[in-house]
Amino acid sequence: MSETAHEAGGTGPSHRAVEAGVAIVIGLFGVIAVIGSLRVGIGWADDGPMAGFFPFYIGVIIILSSLVNLYTVLFATSGDQGLFATWDQLGKVTSVVIPTAIYVGIMPYIGIYVASALLIGIFMLWLGKYRWTIAIPVALLVPVLTFFFFERWFLVPLPKGPLERLLGLYA
Repeated sequence: MSETAHEAGGTGPSHRAVEAGVAIVIGLFGVIAVIGSLRVGIGWADDGPMAGFFPFYIGVIIILSSLVNLYTVLFATSGDQGLFATWDQLGKVTSVVIPTAIYVGIMPYIGIYVASALLIGIFMLWLGKYRWTIAIPVALLVPVLTFFFFERWFLVPLPKGPLERLLGLYA
């Protein structure tokens, strides 16, 4: 990705800034693990290690690793210090990440089949620039086929929503 960013000559975050941000975010996950472990206990009980014993040390390892990564990023004298990606490239990634996150968020409430139909339809119409005469049938057909493959033939239940209950497909 960075090669095209260098060639395009655009602006955007640098490798250093992105790597530092990732190191900080991962370090925060380690801090959360340590704090949670301290709340439930990190010692040794009569019957063995307490619930927070292993997560505490994993959290410490994560924090230390993040600090090493952050130190390396901030004080490195070599390596690629150029552009990570242009803002346009990051916008394209965001145009996929945000609808996918919404898909995951609404799935428990409307079921996997309706959410999948919406996601496929939106992606085909908006990002793929397909005509609605193609996008709508595909967006409807894929979840229907998925239902038959998983629910009927493999007997694997998937999350369902109110539409499936209304149609009597709730198993």
